[in-house]
Amino acid sequence: MEILFLISLFIIGFFAGILNAVAGGATFLTFPALMLAGLSPVSANATNFIATAPGNIAALPAFKNELRTIGKSIYGPILICSFGSILGAVILFSLGADIFKSLIPYLMGFATFLFIIAPKLRKKFVGLSLSSQKLPIILLFAFSIYGGYFGAGLGQIALAVLILIGFEDLRTANAMKNAVIASISLPASIIYIMSGEVFWPYAIVMFLGSAGGGYAGGRLAISLPQDCIRKIVIIFGALLTLYYFFMK
Repeated sequence: MEILFLISLFIIGFFAGILNAVAGGATFLTFPALMLAGLSPVSANATNFIATAPGNIAALPAFKNELRTIGKSIYGPILICSFGSILGAVILFSLGADIFKSLIPYLMGFATFLFIIAPKLRKKFVGLSLSSQKLPIILLFAFSIYGGYFGAGLGQIALAVLILIGFEDLRTANAMKNAVIASISLPASIIYIMSGEVFWPYAIVMFLGSAGGGYAGGRLAISLPQDCIRKIVIIFGALLTLYYFFMK
């Protein structure tokens, strides 16, 4: 039975990796799965970070042409997001497990809302002439803090913010999104590892699944019907939000 359970976690990790590379929203799959596995909310969150971190990294080779086009512009957002993610992870452990547990339904609801409005934000941001880059930088930093703290739904809103910064081509923005989320996941993962909250058997199994799914998702990102995937993620996120509200 334990082997079947680990296989299930691997499959969930695989689909989560695909989802992260294509549309974002993998935490809607992985976090509740780890909670159902019996982990505490903080342990599930820490384990989830380790498990899903390779998904966006593994997707990057599929975007090598776009990343080559981006060039040195990649460094600024990555640096901002790295600092923000560290701050978010520190806030999580500073506030404690009880506050995080009470915030789960609100975080899920907020993530679902972000996932819904991100495409509309992208449409408004495209062609918008900004005299200052302060607003998008602040937004990117703020969402990287959220990413280090929890991170569900971050992929879609990251796309919107990146387009506001100037990455208007969606394929280029998607490539940058994977790089940015990787830069959020990796520094935060170090803090989660140091906390001792990571449950390694589950993390490793989902890590391997996420890496395979991320590589496959990077190649499928162009051809898959993203609107259909988005609708599934939104419905699932809404149901999870209601579930966690009733389970409070």
